[in-house]
Amino acid sequence: MLKNSRIYVAGHRGMVGSAILRKLQKEGYTNLITRTSKELDLRNQLAVEQFFAEEKPEYVFLAAAKVGGIVANNTYRADFLYDNLMIEANIIHAAYRAGVEKLMFLGSSCIYPKLAPQPLKEEYLLTGELEPTNEPYAIAKIAGIKLCESYRDQYGCNFISVMPTNLYGYNDNYDLNNSHVLPALIRKFHEAKEAGAPVVTVWGTGSPRREFLFADDLAEACFFLMEHYDGRELINIGTGEDISIKDLALLVKDVVGFEGELEFDASKPDGTPRKLMDVTKLHNLGFRHKVELEEGIALAYADFKNKLVEV
Repeated sequence: MLKNSRIYVAGHRGMVGSAILRKLQKEGYTNLITRTSKELDLRNQLAVEQFFAEEKPEYVFLAAAKVGGIVANNTYRADFLYDNLMIEANIIHAAYRAGVEKLMFLGSSCIYPKLAPQPLKEEYLLTGELEPTNEPYAIAKIAGIKLCESYRDQYGCNFISVMPTNLYGYNDNYDLNNSHVLPALIRKFHEAKEAGAPVVTVWGTGSPRREFLFADDLAEACFFLMEHYDGRELINIGTGEDISIKDLALLVKDVVGFEGELEFDASKPDGTPRKLMDVTKLHNLGFRHKVELEEGIALAYADFKNKLVEV
């Protein structure tokens, strides 16, 4: 990518898209194209086709998606499947039609089978049943990977797919009904500390293990791969390290400074028992994450407090 290349970041106001945008700006890219969802409904095929015809982007980061945690995924099953299918199909097809030089599609680690061996290797895709609670979202993301592969196979498009692990960081979603586990814990512990509550209840048993990557590290990896990777196969992006939800909760409790007790509600769903990415391919290409979990949680908590002040 040249410094004046026309680069479209789809989903630039989300946590991932905004991190990619910051990275590109930091690297001196000057011709960045963005649209809010009000300006461009990515589910509208005609609108997306017209946008690509007018703006003629040369590179595309496809980070736009409808996202949420277990509750949101399980409640709005049709919305998660339909919206994500439409967004990715419209953008990938329009990118092909407009002659985009390279596109990166961002998937999710939930695409892997629920009981796949750990750590999750890229070749485990489609080798078993998905986690039922987020199956519609996973199927939409798998379709996006297959779209990239198929447009490459049929038309020779340089469309690549990357699979981030669980993410957190600046511009995260802290809504307790549809956020992911780490931002939800930050908010829960903060509100408990402010209220002087004696105890914080965490969903599930605390035993599942999860991997977490700071969103700005993901942006670094995406930029690196856009520059250095042109393969057909998807690539995992993660840290290669995981932590139990119990230990994560204790870490967030320390960072936030909550001094009460911690309890677990085993009647609530745990989700997949373990979800750790095999990042051998990424490491072999020469990329490793920089921000460790405790430092990242402190940065995210500071961002959360800033948002509270703004509100």
